[in-house]
Amino acid sequence: MYVFDLSDPTVNADPFPAFARLRQDDPVHWSPAMKAWIVTRYDDVKGVALNTEDLSANRLTPFFKSDQTQARGGVENLARYLTHWMVFQDPPEHTRLRRLFTRVFTVASVEALRSTIEQSVTALLDAMELKAAEGAPLDWISDFAYPLPATVIMDLLGVPREDLRRVKVWSDDIALFIGSAQAAADKYARAESGAKAMAEYFRGLIDERAAAPRDDMMSRLVSARDERESLSTDEVVGTCILLLFAGHETTTNLIGNGFLYSMKFREQWERVRADASLIPAAVEEWLRYDGPSGSIARVVARDLEFHGRTLKRGQRIFAFLNAANRDPAAFADADTFDLGRDPNPHLTFGHGIHFCLGAPLARLEAQIALQHLVERVPGIRLAGGTPEWHDSLILRGVKALPVRLR
Repeated sequence: MYVFDLSDPTVNADPFPAFARLRQDDPVHWSPAMKAWIVTRYDDVKGVALNTEDLSANRLTPFFKSDQTQARGGVENLARYLTHWMVFQDPPEHTRLRRLFTRVFTVASVEALRSTIEQSVTALLDAMELKAAEGAPLDWISDFAYPLPATVIMDLLGVPREDLRRVKVWSDDIALFIGSAQAAADKYARAESGAKAMAEYFRGLIDERAAAPRDDMMSRLVSARDERESLSTDEVVGTCILLLFAGHETTTNLIGNGFLYSMKFREQWERVRADASLIPAAVEEWLRYDGPSGSIARVVARDLEFHGRTLKRGQRIFAFLNAANRDPAAFADADTFDLGRDPNPHLTFGHGIHFCLGAPLARLEAQIALQHLVERVPGIRLAGGTPEWHDSLILRGVKALPVRLR
């Protein structure tokens, strides 16, 4: 009997044959290796995202209350701050937090970042060309795909750019926990350390904003505490950590993965070079084909029947977005990378009440990046090597991509 196990490096590198097998033969699959249910069909994944009655997004509270947590050592800061993340909340608490957040994260605030994104893309490509001229090796992830969304979200929040390096260390450590890393033995200790350091860092900045507000999102979050539906200090700290983490981790993966396949399927890259009007559609295909969010996680809130299986209260479910996005029942030629695909109803940003609020910003960053790339360095290519994928059930991305500009 087949058992899906993403800790297998071969499966992690290319999970799509396994996804196809599960969609066909076992769409609601119990994996004893992962101690969770695996859902892979498009309609079922959408159903998981919509089901707030039987399934809970709050997978952290049961974990932190379990006896096993104590055996792993202290996770006080993870429990204190990450449980305030909207993505881990159910209604009505999710409704309250999302309503408050949408007051400060508006369409206008995203569009106001366009010039910042343009300037950042130009500066990063300038730096890459200088490195290339000096004969230094280039890595698409560390030289471009990571610093672009990281600096954009730091500017949006009001975090000093010079703190980028230490913020990355903390974020990488938190990612081991949030992404449900399968192989990292010390992930809890590292994630706790990262959460503690980042929380202390943000508390200092929040105190500064309380005394002297600025024109940034952190100041607006702080001021929201004084309204009728207030945010507590821990909620502001937690939301800042969420914004900084989610605002760059997934977009880094989007730009990294999309670029990887655009280089692999070179004829698609040339299509966009020849017709810039394809850029919005191309980014949607970047999101669909091997998207930045591998799965959404839920906990069974009450026993239910699903495709003839009995899911017990307290069991975990991983609904794999990337499996749904390759379902031939939802997409023609689902395994074909088509940068002109239309329509493209992918589920990468989720569905329902937890639909990603950062979707417009991620799209804008990726579109601007792609436009500048095809115009400025159309001959860019991979410089060899086999990409190594991050160890994560939730986040989907490569660690490095060596490139040549010409």
